[in-house]
Amino acid sequence: MKAVSDCYPCLCRLVYQAAGLATGDEEVSAEAVREGLRIVDENFSSDALTIDIATRIHRVVAEITKNPDPYRGMKDEEIKISREVIGEVSPAYPQGFKGYLALSALGNAIDFFKDFHTIRDDLRQQVKFVLDESGEFERKLEKATNVLFLADNAGEVFFDLPLVKWMARFARVTYVVKESPVQDDTTLDDLRLAGLEGKLNRVITTGTATPGVLLSLASAEFRREFVAADLILAKGMGYYEALSELPPEGRVLYCLMAKCRPVADSLGVPLNSYVAMLR
Repeated sequence: MKAVSDCYPCLCRLVYQAAGLATGDEEVSAEAVREGLRIVDENFSSDALTIDIATRIHRVVAEITKNPDPYRGMKDEEIKISREVIGEVSPAYPQGFKGYLALSALGNAIDFFKDFHTIRDDLRQQVKFVLDESGEFERKLEKATNVLFLADNAGEVFFDLPLVKWMARFARVTYVVKESPVQDDTTLDDLRLAGLEGKLNRVITTGTATPGVLLSLASAEFRREFVAADLILAKGMGYYEALSELPPEGRVLYCLMAKCRPVADSLGVPLNSYVAMLR
């Protein structure tokens, strides 16, 4: 998905957020903001990928502030909230693919631009897909041998686990996290801190610190796994923004909450809709 005009203020907001979280030193934060805004101005165009610009922003903020994980505190709180809420909400979702997919999608209500009170409220809402093409994915799953599950935010892992375990009855499921911190995305360290590392049979990383994934920057291992996978379940807007530029092959199920207007418009759904789209 290429950038549109509404993406510009959102990227600028990201600069201020990342710099503010990275350091309490006002001078250092101001320098990070200046450089971050420069990156937005120099790279923003209708041909640009928002994920590429966001990656550049986070890289320069980390370099200037000397903080490799500005969103650490936010991730810890999202993990705490998810651990508390999952037991309360999961009984409302029926066992089986459809129910577990909806539960997994519910976890995508977590958003680093939301306050924690709003996140708690959103995680208690019932998921109804406005666009649902998951039936074909489920049928293909019966013949699949190798599935990639591209994870999003740190707190979502609790919501993903039932679906991962259910799909593992049919195929080898590889859970994919980020190599190192970026925004509130899940890393190997986050899995360990959440006490969930042992709950997943197979975990690899993208080899990058990018929202979603830029295949040009991804590790050789991830690219091999991506090409070899029979099916891919991609959680969150970041993966949609990055991978939707690839030719459709009918093997990637985008599962997300459309939390911004450009993504919602791209999908043809109302803002804050849940989507399960196969491409």
